[in-house]
Amino acid sequence: MSSLSQRPAFKPDPLAVLRFRDFRLLMLGRFPAQIGEMMVSVAIGWELYERTSDAFALGLVGLVQIIPVMLLSLPGGYLADRYPRRTITLITQMILVVCSLWLAYLSVTQGALWQIYFVLALIGTARAFNNPAEGALTPQVVPPEYYTVAATWSTSLWQLSAITGPAAGGLVLAITGGATAVYVVNAAAGMILVVALLLMRTKQKAESMTQEPPLESLKNGIRFVWNMKIILGAITLDMFAVLLGGATFLLPVFAKDILMVDSTGLGLLRTAPSVGALLMAITLARRPPIRQAGTVLLWAVAGFGVATIIFGLSTSFWLSLAMLALAGALDNISVVIRHVMVMTYTPDDMRGRVGAVNSVFIGASNELGGFESGVAAAILGPVGAVVFGGIGTILVVLGIAWAFPALRHLDQIQKNDTHEA
Repeated sequence: MSSLSQRPAFKPDPLAVLRFRDFRLLMLGRFPAQIGEMMVSVAIGWELYERTSDAFALGLVGLVQIIPVMLLSLPGGYLADRYPRRTITLITQMILVVCSLWLAYLSVTQGALWQIYFVLALIGTARAFNNPAEGALTPQVVPPEYYTVAATWSTSLWQLSAITGPAAGGLVLAITGGATAVYVVNAAAGMILVVALLLMRTKQKAESMTQEPPLESLKNGIRFVWNMKIILGAITLDMFAVLLGGATFLLPVFAKDILMVDSTGLGLLRTAPSVGALLMAITLARRPPIRQAGTVLLWAVAGFGVATIIFGLSTSFWLSLAMLALAGALDNISVVIRHVMVMTYTPDDMRGRVGAVNSVFIGASNELGGFESGVAAAILGPVGAVVFGGIGTILVVLGIAWAFPALRHLDQIQKNDTHEA
């Protein structure tokens, strides 16, 4: 047996990754910025419904933001691989801050609705360029053996912001009686990320792609994902799981008509997946890199489908709450494994484009998942729609396991190279 095979598996301390100064700054900047975004998601819906009393006005919020992401993420990925990523993240983050202040102005002046949607479209445009660049920063500030821990820190903070952000947004709305203060708070939170990015010391460079035409570069990014079957399988699996397993879109119906709970119960149901995901992220951060990662990924998504089916059939509030928490925990296993795969197997000069492809896949599945749930509920009823989605998720797992044997046989993702901080 070789000395390499005898070497014990690398077991990163979940706190050791914080030794890397730029990673600390990135997390300290992202967390308040993400909380601010969650606060705005509550405030914009509240303000628009207050002004229009029209549910369609709320549906347009997601639509006007996702269209730019779908159209511009790939060009955004190209730029992230062509120019320094921190610079792109700084510029787009400043645009997001300005947009939030613009929303505050429109809130105070009761500006025309079309202006609000215009600003939301600008926010979607900024995120289309921001997401590939910011997502590619993490592998530049931590060594490969810390990718799993870094990914779990990122998902933990995101889930924590998903729990605290809406509550904080509602609190500010209740105290101030309007959405203006929420937008201002979001702008201030966004500036914290700007300062953190300015303080980073990791050398950023423009990638050497000057001889490659932009269109050819975009094709090469898509071609890389298509040829890297492990990444393609993981992204496809996550996309269909989100598309079919969208029980959260129907939570108001389940809360009111099936579980017979009030708005407090609905709030707990909405929070449960994030709580489960956060607990799972903390657990993963304390464990060594996942072995048999492909099998774990497939079982996690299959378990997500089973939890979704049980939730759909349940008439017990506490069982439903537990299944949503379990679904969130299992989904987070999938998220962490996918993120680590993308960071580990993607060359640095293609991280932006690969991240952009990932954004298009996942962004589309989130929006279409809500649409699919609504259509299925209209045809099958809410219980039938959720059970159908859970069964569909399990069938997708079987299909992906058959179509992508490389994913099924994937063992440990992490490289065991030693790397000094």
